[in-house]
Amino acid sequence: MKAIVLRQHGDPDVLKLENVPEPKAAPGEIVIKVHSVSVNRTLDCAVRAGEYPVKIQMPHVLGVDPAGEVVAVGSGVNKFKVGDRAATISIIRCGKCKQCARGLEANCLASQHIGLHRWGGYAEYVAVPEYNAFHIADNLSYAEGTVITRHYPMAFNLLTRKTQVRPGEWVLVMGATGALGTCCVQVAKMFGAKVIAGAGADGRVELAKQNGADYGINYRTQDLAAEVMKITDGDGVDIVCENIADPTLWPGAFNSMAIGARMVTAGAHGGGNVTLDVKRMYLRRQSIHGAAGTNPPDVEKALEAARSEKIRAIPYQTMPLREASEAHRLVEANQVIGKIVLEP
Repeated sequence: MKAIVLRQHGDPDVLKLENVPEPKAAPGEIVIKVHSVSVNRTLDCAVRAGEYPVKIQMPHVLGVDPAGEVVAVGSGVNKFKVGDRAATISIIRCGKCKQCARGLEANCLASQHIGLHRWGGYAEYVAVPEYNAFHIADNLSYAEGTVITRHYPMAFNLLTRKTQVRPGEWVLVMGATGALGTCCVQVAKMFGAKVIAGAGADGRVELAKQNGADYGINYRTQDLAAEVMKITDGDGVDIVCENIADPTLWPGAFNSMAIGARMVTAGAHGGGNVTLDVKRMYLRRQSIHGAAGTNPPDVEKALEAARSEKIRAIPYQTMPLREASEAHRLVEANQVIGKIVLEP
Protein backbone atom coordinates (compact mmCIF):
# COMPACT_ATOMS: atom_id res chain seq x y z
CA MET A 1 0.00 0.00 0.00
CA LYS A 2 0.98 3.65 -0.30
CA ALA A 3 1.88 5.50 2.89
CA ILE A 4 3.62 8.68 3.95
CA VAL A 5 6.69 7.39 5.79
CA LEU A 6 8.85 9.25 8.30
CA ARG A 7 12.41 7.89 8.53
CA GLN A 8 14.04 10.83 10.32
CA HIS A 9 12.98 13.98 12.12
CA GLY A 10 13.15 17.26 10.26
CA ASP A 11 11.22 19.74 8.15
CA PRO A 12 8.16 18.70 6.13
CA ASP A 13 10.33 17.39 3.28
CA VAL A 14 11.25 14.33 5.37
CA LEU A 15 7.74 12.98 4.71
CA LYS A 16 8.00 10.58 1.77
CA LEU A 17 5.38 8.60 -0.15
CA GLU A 18 6.47 4.95 -0.15
CA ASN A 19 5.17 1.44 -0.68
CA VAL A 20 4.83 -0.51 2.59
CA PRO A 21 3.11 -3.79 3.58
CA GLU A 22 -0.62 -3.67 4.28
CA PRO A 23 -1.55 -4.20 7.94
CA LYS A 24 -3.32 -7.34 9.15
CA ALA A 25 -6.12 -7.46 11.71
CA ALA A 26 -4.75 -8.89 14.95
CA PRO A 27 -7.17 -10.26 17.57
CA GLY A 28 -9.42 -7.45 18.76
CA GLU A 29 -8.46 -5.20 15.84
CA ILE A 30 -10.04 -3.97 12.63
CA VAL A 31 -8.41 -2.82 9.41
CA ILE A 32 -9.76 0.37 7.89
CA LYS A 33 -9.39 1.51 4.30
CA VAL A 34 -8.54 5.13 5.01
CA HIS A 35 -10.67 7.79 3.35
CA SER A 36 -9.58 10.71 5.52
CA VAL A 37 -7.05 11.70 8.18
CA SER A 38 -6.31 15.18 9.49
CA VAL A 39 -3.07 17.10 10.03
CA ASN A 40 -2.53 18.06 13.67
CA ARG A 41 -0.04 20.61 14.90
CA THR A 42 1.04 18.65 17.98
CA LEU A 43 0.61 14.97 17.22
CA ASP A 44 1.75 15.25 13.59
CA CYS A 45 3.90 18.33 12.97
CA ALA A 46 5.69 18.34 16.32
CA VAL A 47 6.31 14.59 16.15
CA ARG A 48 7.72 14.92 12.64
CA ALA A 49 10.02 17.74 13.74
CA GLY A 50 11.26 15.81 16.77
CA GLU A 51 9.74 18.33 19.17
CA TYR A 52 7.24 15.99 20.84
CA PRO A 53 8.40 14.54 24.20
CA VAL A 54 7.93 10.91 23.18
CA LYS A 55 10.52 8.93 21.26
CA ILE A 56 9.05 7.18 18.24
CA GLN A 57 10.43 4.17 16.43
CA MET A 58 11.53 4.74 12.85
CA PRO A 59 10.32 4.21 10.20
CA HIS A 60 7.01 5.65 11.26
CA VAL A 61 3.61 6.55 9.80
CA LEU A 62 1.79 9.52 11.34
CA GLY A 63 -1.97 10.09 11.52
CA VAL A 64 -4.01 10.01 14.72
CA ASP A 65 -7.60 10.25 13.48
CA PRO A 66 -8.22 8.16 10.34
CA ALA A 67 -11.74 7.40 9.18
CA GLY A 68 -12.86 5.01 6.48
CA GLU A 69 -14.40 1.66 5.58
CA VAL A 70 -13.78 -1.50 7.60
CA VAL A 71 -12.20 -4.09 5.28
CA ALA A 72 -11.09 -6.75 7.78
CA VAL A 73 -11.86 -7.77 11.37
CA GLY A 74 -9.77 -9.83 13.75
CA SER A 75 -10.94 -12.55 16.09
CA GLY A 76 -12.97 -11.35 19.04
CA VAL A 77 -14.28 -8.25 17.27
CA ASN A 78 -17.99 -7.76 17.98
CA LYS A 79 -18.79 -4.12 17.29
CA PHE A 80 -17.79 -3.95 13.62
CA LYS A 81 -18.18 -5.96 10.44
CA VAL A 82 -16.67 -5.59 6.99
CA GLY A 83 -18.29 -2.68 5.16
CA ASP A 84 -19.02 -0.57 8.23
CA ARG A 85 -18.05 3.10 8.27
CA ALA A 86 -15.72 4.00 11.13
CA ALA A 87 -13.92 6.95 12.68
CA THR A 88 -11.21 6.59 15.30
CA ILE A 89 -9.61 8.17 18.34
CA SER A 90 -5.90 7.89 18.98
CA ILE A 91 -5.62 7.09 22.68
CA ILE A 92 -5.09 3.39 23.46
CA ARG A 93 -5.92 2.78 27.10
CA CYS A 94 -3.92 0.42 29.29
CA GLY A 95 -7.18 -1.02 30.64
CA LYS A 96 -5.60 -1.84 34.00
CA CYS A 97 -5.15 1.37 35.97
CA LYS A 98 -7.64 3.00 38.33
CA GLN A 99 -8.47 5.73 35.82
CA CYS A 100 -9.38 3.19 33.13
CA ALA A 101 -11.48 1.25 35.66
CA ARG A 102 -13.42 4.46 36.35
CA GLY A 103 -14.04 5.03 32.64
CA LEU A 104 -11.65 7.99 32.53
CA GLU A 105 -9.33 6.71 29.83
CA ALA A 106 -8.23 10.27 29.07
CA ASN A 107 -6.45 10.26 32.45
CA CYS A 108 -4.59 7.00 31.81
CA LEU A 109 -0.89 7.78 32.23
CA ALA A 110 0.11 4.44 30.67
CA SER A 111 -1.83 5.07 27.48
CA GLN A 112 -0.38 4.94 23.99
CA HIS A 113 -1.50 6.59 20.77
CA ILE A 114 -2.24 5.54 17.22
CA GLY A 115 0.08 7.55 15.00
CA LEU A 116 2.63 7.89 17.79
CA HIS A 117 3.37 4.54 19.45
CA ARG A 118 2.13 2.56 16.44
CA TRP A 119 1.59 3.34 12.77
CA GLY A 120 -1.25 5.72 12.03
CA GLY A 121 -3.51 6.78 9.20
CA TYR A 122 -1.22 8.57 6.71
CA ALA A 123 -1.72 5.47 4.57
CA GLU A 124 -4.21 3.62 2.41
CA TYR A 125 -4.95 1.18 5.25
CA VAL A 126 -4.56 1.21 9.03
CA ALA A 127 -5.12 -1.37 11.77
CA VAL A 128 -6.64 -0.13 15.03
CA PRO A 129 -8.07 -1.73 18.18
CA GLU A 130 -11.82 -2.16 17.93
CA TYR A 131 -12.11 -0.09 21.11
CA ASN A 132 -10.67 2.93 19.27
CA ALA A 133 -13.24 2.88 16.47
CA PHE A 134 -16.72 4.40 16.36
CA HIS A 135 -19.55 4.09 13.86
CA ILE A 136 -20.16 7.07 11.55
CA ALA A 137 -23.76 7.94 10.66
CA ASP A 138 -24.65 7.79 6.98
CA ASN A 139 -25.39 11.52 6.87
CA LEU A 140 -21.76 12.33 7.76
CA SER A 141 -18.84 12.17 5.35
CA TYR A 142 -15.61 10.42 6.27
CA ALA A 143 -13.87 13.80 6.47
CA GLU A 144 -16.55 15.00 8.88
CA GLY A 145 -16.07 11.85 10.92
CA THR A 146 -12.36 12.60 11.16
CA VAL A 147 -12.64 16.22 12.26
CA ILE A 148 -15.54 15.56 14.64
CA THR A 149 -13.80 12.75 16.53
CA ARG A 150 -10.52 14.67 16.71
CA HIS A 151 -11.57 17.79 18.64
CA TYR A 152 -15.26 17.73 19.56
CA PRO A 153 -14.87 15.04 22.26
CA MET A 154 -12.31 17.26 23.96
CA ALA A 155 -14.71 20.21 23.78
CA PHE A 156 -17.38 18.07 25.46
CA ASN A 157 -14.82 17.07 28.09
CA LEU A 158 -13.83 20.69 28.78
CA LEU A 159 -17.34 22.08 28.94
CA THR A 160 -19.43 19.25 30.39
CA ARG A 161 -17.04 17.25 32.56
CA LYS A 162 -14.49 19.81 33.74
CA THR A 163 -16.53 23.00 33.98
CA GLN A 164 -20.15 21.73 33.79
CA VAL A 165 -21.50 24.55 31.64
CA ARG A 166 -25.07 25.60 32.36
CA PRO A 167 -27.66 27.43 30.24
CA GLY A 168 -27.31 31.19 30.40
CA GLU A 169 -23.69 31.20 31.55
CA TRP A 170 -21.06 33.34 29.87
CA VAL A 171 -18.23 31.45 28.16
CA LEU A 172 -15.08 33.07 26.77
CA VAL A 173 -13.29 30.96 24.16
CA MET A 174 -9.71 31.97 23.45
CA GLY A 175 -8.36 31.07 20.02
CA ALA A 176 -11.96 30.74 18.92
CA THR A 177 -11.22 29.94 15.27
CA GLY A 178 -8.66 27.23 15.96
CA ALA A 179 -9.78 23.63 15.70
CA LEU A 180 -10.55 23.13 19.39
CA GLY A 181 -11.78 26.70 19.85
CA THR A 182 -14.29 26.31 17.03
CA CYS A 183 -15.62 23.17 18.68
CA CYS A 184 -15.85 24.85 22.09
CA VAL A 185 -17.94 27.66 20.61
CA GLN A 186 -20.46 25.21 19.17
CA VAL A 187 -20.63 22.95 22.23
CA ALA A 188 -21.12 25.93 24.55
CA LYS A 189 -23.96 27.19 22.35
CA MET A 190 -25.45 23.69 22.21
CA PHE A 191 -25.81 23.79 26.01
CA GLY A 192 -27.38 27.24 26.03
CA ALA A 193 -24.40 29.38 27.00
CA LYS A 194 -23.65 32.90 25.79
CA VAL A 195 -20.32 32.86 23.99
CA ILE A 196 -17.63 35.53 23.61
CA ALA A 197 -15.03 34.61 21.01
CA GLY A 198 -11.46 35.78 21.43
CA ALA A 199 -9.23 35.78 18.35
CA GLY A 200 -6.11 37.52 17.11
CA ALA A 201 -7.41 39.13 13.91
CA ASP A 202 -10.59 40.94 12.89
CA GLY A 203 -11.30 38.41 10.16
CA ARG A 204 -11.05 35.56 12.64
CA VAL A 205 -13.37 37.36 15.06
CA GLU A 206 -16.00 37.62 12.33
CA LEU A 207 -15.51 33.97 11.43
CA ALA A 208 -16.09 32.96 15.04
CA LYS A 209 -19.32 34.96 15.11
CA GLN A 210 -20.43 33.20 11.93
CA ASN A 211 -19.73 29.94 13.77
CA GLY A 212 -22.22 30.90 16.48
CA ALA A 213 -20.41 33.16 18.95
CA ASP A 214 -22.60 35.94 20.32
CA TYR A 215 -19.75 38.46 20.63
CA GLY A 216 -16.19 38.71 19.40
CA ILE A 217 -13.04 40.46 20.62
CA ASN A 218 -9.70 40.93 18.88
CA TYR A 219 -7.36 40.34 21.80
CA ARG A 220 -4.38 41.66 19.84
CA THR A 221 -5.84 45.14 19.38
CA GLN A 222 -8.43 45.45 22.17
CA ASP A 223 -8.28 45.28 25.96
CA LEU A 224 -9.76 41.81 26.41
CA ALA A 225 -10.79 42.05 30.06
CA ALA A 226 -12.26 45.54 29.64
CA GLU A 227 -14.32 44.46 26.63
CA VAL A 228 -15.54 41.34 28.44
CA MET A 229 -16.66 43.44 31.39
CA LYS A 230 -18.59 45.77 29.07
CA ILE A 231 -20.37 42.84 27.44
CA THR A 232 -21.22 41.14 30.76
CA ASP A 233 -22.30 44.29 32.63
CA GLY A 234 -19.20 44.18 34.79
CA ASP A 235 -19.64 40.60 35.99
CA GLY A 236 -17.11 38.74 33.86
CA VAL A 237 -17.48 35.29 32.34
CA ASP A 238 -18.35 32.07 34.13
CA ILE A 239 -16.06 29.86 32.05
CA VAL A 240 -12.86 30.54 30.12
CA CYS A 241 -11.62 28.00 27.58
CA GLU A 242 -7.95 28.98 27.49
CA ASN A 243 -6.00 26.67 25.19
CA ILE A 244 -3.14 29.02 24.28
CA ALA A 245 -1.13 29.85 27.44
CA ASP A 246 0.49 32.86 25.79
CA PRO A 247 1.98 34.98 28.61
CA THR A 248 0.92 38.17 26.79
CA LEU A 249 -2.72 37.03 26.51
CA TRP A 250 -3.13 35.17 29.78
CA PRO A 251 -3.73 38.23 32.03
CA GLY A 252 -6.62 39.40 29.88
CA ALA A 253 -8.26 35.98 29.96
CA PHE A 254 -7.68 35.52 33.69
CA ASN A 255 -8.96 39.00 34.57
CA SER A 256 -12.11 38.34 32.52
CA MET A 257 -13.28 35.73 35.03
CA ALA A 258 -16.30 36.35 37.24
CA ILE A 259 -16.47 35.48 40.92
CA GLY A 260 -16.68 31.68 41.12
CA ALA A 261 -15.60 31.28 37.49
CA ARG A 262 -13.89 28.21 36.07
CA MET A 263 -11.00 28.23 33.63
CA VAL A 264 -10.12 25.10 31.67
CA THR A 265 -7.09 24.46 29.50
CA ALA A 266 -6.05 21.72 27.11
CA GLY A 267 -3.26 23.44 25.20
CA ALA A 268 -0.17 25.58 25.57
CA HIS A 269 1.16 26.29 22.09
CA GLY A 270 1.56 29.96 23.07
CA GLY A 271 4.39 29.14 25.45
CA GLY A 272 2.95 27.40 28.49
CA ASN A 273 4.58 29.46 31.25
CA VAL A 274 2.35 32.20 32.64
CA THR A 275 2.09 34.25 35.83
CA LEU A 276 -0.83 33.34 38.07
CA ASP A 277 -2.29 35.73 40.64
CA VAL A 278 -3.16 33.09 43.24
CA LYS A 279 -4.50 35.64 45.73
CA ARG A 280 -7.01 36.97 43.20
CA MET A 281 -8.00 33.41 42.32
CA TYR A 282 -8.83 32.27 45.84
CA LEU A 283 -10.40 35.55 46.94
CA ARG A 284 -12.74 35.36 43.95
CA ARG A 285 -13.42 31.61 44.48
CA GLN A 286 -12.13 30.72 41.03
CA SER A 287 -10.71 27.44 39.77
CA ILE A 288 -8.44 26.28 36.95
CA HIS A 289 -8.74 22.82 35.40
CA GLY A 290 -6.40 20.94 33.09
CA ALA A 291 -7.55 18.33 30.60
CA ALA A 292 -5.88 16.07 28.07
CA GLY A 293 -7.08 13.16 26.00
CA THR A 294 -10.52 11.87 25.07
CA ASN A 295 -13.07 9.71 26.87
CA PRO A 296 -15.13 7.35 24.66
CA PRO A 297 -18.51 8.57 26.00
CA ASP A 298 -17.59 12.06 24.82
CA VAL A 299 -16.85 10.66 21.35
CA GLU A 300 -20.29 9.07 21.23
CA LYS A 301 -21.87 12.36 22.36
CA ALA A 302 -20.03 14.29 19.67
CA LEU A 303 -20.95 11.90 16.86
CA GLU A 304 -24.59 11.82 17.96
CA ALA A 305 -24.72 15.62 18.17
CA ALA A 306 -23.31 15.80 14.64
CA ARG A 307 -25.72 13.16 13.36
CA SER A 308 -28.67 15.11 14.77
CA GLU A 309 -27.20 18.38 13.41
CA LYS A 310 -26.81 20.01 16.82
CA ILE A 311 -23.18 20.67 15.90
CA ARG A 312 -21.43 20.69 12.56
CA ALA A 313 -17.94 19.78 11.47
CA ILE A 314 -15.37 22.52 11.86
CA PRO A 315 -14.16 24.11 8.61
CA TYR A 316 -11.72 21.95 6.72
CA GLN A 317 -10.00 21.69 3.38
CA THR A 318 -8.96 18.46 1.70
CA MET A 319 -5.62 17.63 0.10
CA PRO A 320 -4.28 14.41 -1.44
CA LEU A 321 -2.23 12.26 0.92
CA ARG A 322 0.77 12.63 -1.37
CA GLU A 323 0.81 16.36 -0.51
CA ALA A 324 1.33 15.75 3.22
CA SER A 325 4.55 17.79 3.23
CA GLU A 326 2.77 20.86 1.88
CA ALA A 327 -0.08 20.33 4.34
CA HIS A 328 2.41 20.39 7.22
CA ARG A 329 3.91 23.61 5.88
CA LEU A 330 0.50 25.28 5.77
CA VAL A 331 -0.37 24.21 9.31
CA GLU A 332 2.97 25.36 10.71
CA ALA A 333 2.64 28.73 8.94
CA ASN A 334 -0.84 29.27 10.45
CA GLN A 335 -2.31 29.43 6.95
CA VAL A 336 -5.25 27.16 7.78
CA ILE A 337 -8.71 27.93 9.13
CA GLY A 338 -9.93 24.80 10.88
CA LYS A 339 -8.28 21.61 9.64
CA ILE A 340 -6.53 20.09 6.66
CA VAL A 341 -7.83 16.62 5.85
CA LEU A 342 -5.64 14.29 3.79
CA GLU A 343 -7.31 11.81 1.46
CA PRO A 344 -5.36 8.77 0.16
